[in-house]
Amino acid sequence: MERVPVSSSNLSSVGYDVGSQTLEIEFLHGGVYQYTGVPENEYEGLINAGSKGKYFIANIKNRYPYTKL
Repeated sequence: MERVPVSSSNLSSVGYDVGSQTLEIEFLHGGVYQYTGVPENEYEGLINAGSKGKYFIANIKNRYPYTKL
């Protein structure tokens, strides 16, 4: 999955696949995680958030199943 770099103190890059509703996040510490069942509006909210780390914690973390790659 192709990810785009983001400006964040916690996240490095973010990618999304509409067909599978999979959100992929690379963190600055180097870990890459895929979150499944994430609606497209959550991805758009994350990309457009003023604080991507805060948005991630409030709306994605612990809400969607994930796999560490």
